[in-house]
Amino acid sequence: MRIAIWQGPSPAGDEGAAFADLDRALSAAAAGGAAMVVAPEAFLPGYNRPDIATAAQPRGGAWHRRLAQMARAAGCGLAVGYAERDGARVFNSAVAFDATGAEIGHYRKIQLYGARERALYTPGEDYAIFDLGGVRAALLICYDVEFAPHLRRLAQAGVTLLIVPTANMMPYLHVGRSVVPTHAINHRMTIVYANYCGAEGDLTYCGGSLIAAPDGEVLAMAGPGAALILADTGRAPDPALIQTQLEDYRDARMPDAQG
Repeated sequence: MRIAIWQGPSPAGDEGAAFADLDRALSAAAAGGAAMVVAPEAFLPGYNRPDIATAAQPRGGAWHRRLAQMARAAGCGLAVGYAERDGARVFNSAVAFDATGAEIGHYRKIQLYGARERALYTPGEDYAIFDLGGVRAALLICYDVEFAPHLRRLAQAGVTLLIVPTANMMPYLHVGRSVVPTHAINHRMTIVYANYCGAEGDLTYCGGSLIAAPDGEVLAMAGPGAALILADTGRAPDPALIQTQLEDYRDARMPDAQG
């Protein structure tokens, strides 16, 4: 399976720019044979927006209808982060559509990052696992992927493809460079990590979107600027590098207070 990442600047509340960027990415990715394009966290309306609470839209609303139509028209799946309104609550969510425009996955971020996110959003409570072209896939968002217990549980549920919209900002370059490939090898997953580039308000994003394989190899990685990257995720990994930590793990007792 070929997966694409659209790494671009935040649309910063400009819906027209957001949909135009996604439409161009879908067309190019489809021409390149990709099954899905992954875009960053809260791409609608933009991650570092003061108006997120008022701009947020419900699941299945106008944003979703337009995203589904775009995926269907391009014949390419799409996963994208957005601000979700559910009654009085707002969630940092991500939605995935297949190449027919059908919604196949929907997820609400569990691990909210920092005081700003905790003030804006309600944390999610459930994982989202779905089939993508015969591959068992799941969604996480940004900070979620830094928590090994979440990846362990998904791996134990048979997930082998993890799709992660993110808004990783400077100076946290180590997340893409080190954390994501390490989790890929330790949990025998392909991880698709889609970030922003450029600046938005007081944030400067790291770029560095990447696709990491279960043997730790980085299949594709963007630089600091706008890019569409693609990689084939079905390559045979080096069997010598495939970890067996999930099977080998043994629990141990903690020492008592006198130990």
